[in-house]
This record gives sequence, structure tokens and C-alpha cells, in this order.
Amino acid sequence: MKEKTIDYVLRSTWIAVAKMYNEEANKKGSSMATGFALLSIDPEKGTPSTALGPKMGVESTSLSRTLKAMEEKGLITRERNPKDGRSVLIHLTDFGIEMRKFSKYVVLSFDEAVKDNISKEDLEIFLKVTDQINRLISEKMIFKKEQTKIR
Repeated sequence: MKEKTIDYVLRSTWIAVAKMYNEEANKKGSSMATGFALLSIDPEKGTPSTALGPKMGVESTSLSRTLKAMEEKGLITRERNPKDGRSVLIHLTDFGIEMRKFSKYVVLSFDEAVKDNISKEDLEIFLKVTDQINRLISEKMIFKKEQTKIR
């Protein structure tokens, strides 16, 4: 296939972004997954562990490994949820808050660099197109029964 598919462009771009984030996170002994988790945890109230996976769009097994590593590094603590004794609240430690600030800086730096180098009009088109792709996927418009024939 000579022409780049939309899937290829999305995937290769995300792989490049993930590699960039991991390289930055690695400078602090961290990873993109840890940074994403840090940004998803409420720094003041904590976040129920059951809400964290869906919030991040991550499977529970991957999240469990990430949380275990974060706990071992002293980034988080787990406490019984006082409102629901069956669940656990994830809280950031002081070190976790510090690393959360670093993660936020990295994400905002990327965002700023993209905005500084790509026109506002092009970014609006990009966001509109990605919204439409997400809508097509969420409304299950990609693989319809009558489209089972290979073109």
C-alpha cells in the first residue's frame, strides 16, 4: 500500500508523541503512563481507584501495574474510601504532587509548541476532523453489516 492510511498517520503520530513523552518522563525516572495517571488523580480530594481506569481509558490490569509502581516510588497512597468502604481512594503524596506539576509542564509545553508552529485555522480543522472520527467510532459507523465486502 503506497498511500498512507488515516489509521497509519494517527498511529505513527501518536507513537512519536508517546516516545517524546516517555523520553521527557525518563529524565525524572518516570514514564508517560505514570504522568498520565498523575494528571488524572485529583490532587486535593484524591480519586477513587474504580473511577481512574475509565477516566484514563485504560484497562484495569495495566492500571494496577502502573498504580503499584507509583506506590513503590512514593508518588501515591491508597486509603479506604470513607464514603464507600468497598473502594479505595488514590491520593498524591508530596512527591506525587511535585511530579504531577512536572507532567503538567511537559503536556503544556507540547501544547504550546504545537500552537506556536501550526496556524489556528489548521488546528481548528485538525480538532474538527478528530472529533468527527471519534463520533464515527462511538456511533459504530465504521463497520456496518452491509460493509462486510472487501472493496
